[in-house]
Amino acid sequence: MNTSEMNDQQVAGLAAAICATAEAMGQEMNPGTAAMMAEDLCAYPVPVVKAALKACRFEVKGKLAMADILQRVQTSDGRPGKDEAWAIAMTTNDEYETVVLTDEIQLALAAAKPILDGGDKIGARMAFIDAYQRFVSQAREDAKPVNWHVSVGFDSSRRIQAVTKAMELKRIPREHAQKYLADLSVEPVTEDGRAIAGLLTGTGTGTGTVTRPAPALREKLELVKSSMLEMRAASAEKKDEMRIEAANELADRRALLIKQAQELEQRT
Repeated sequence: MNTSEMNDQQVAGLAAAICATAEAMGQEMNPGTAAMMAEDLCAYPVPVVKAALKACRFEVKGKLAMADILQRVQTSDGRPGKDEAWAIAMTTNDEYETVVLTDEIQLALAAAKPILDGGDKIGARMAFIDAYQRFVSQAREDAKPVNWHVSVGFDSSRRIQAVTKAMELKRIPREHAQKYLADLSVEPVTEDGRAIAGLLTGTGTGTGTVTRPAPALREKLELVKSSMLEMRAASAEKKDEMRIEAANELADRRALLIKQAQELEQRT
């Protein structure tokens, strides 16, 4: 954010609103003090500050302080609380899950990863929360807006659900979400697609005819079929190797998240 959020007239109006709020709380405030507080708050959107002042009138006992207003302004920035942030971080363990997370969640997850990899989930949660609250406090002190981004998983249906939910929660701008959804949309069914459907169901296209895949696709289908047969006949040792390979893929994904977190930390 920057100090251009409010113009001079709005800052003056805010100073008057601060004086009025203090008076409603049984306190007399020097206009100069109110003006100074308004200048400190001018980096934030007007509706957010007004809502914070209203909350102070109902919630604060005693004199109005800058910390009371700032606390309510900052907690309205859309960053999740520590428990929700931890829950979001844990969904990154599933490589099929698409996760929408903030910069601070990603940074805190990177800090807690060594403990989590060691099998101490309770210790990892404590380390995560400590780091998360530190990163959030720093971001709020710097008046940085929350930044949500998408970590795409393997399951295409979950991608659409995750992006749609993030859009509904206003974590991703609607135009960005619509672009994601457009990219994730299912392509129109082609002749090859109808042929695959026929192979899966053992039928044609529903019109009494059988649609045959193109030669290149037919060759790929045969390779897939051979791989499936090989998998079914695989020994227990082979299946263990497959599980290890899947675990390595998950580790690679988490390593990417850590790398992105390190890059974020270097920029802050």
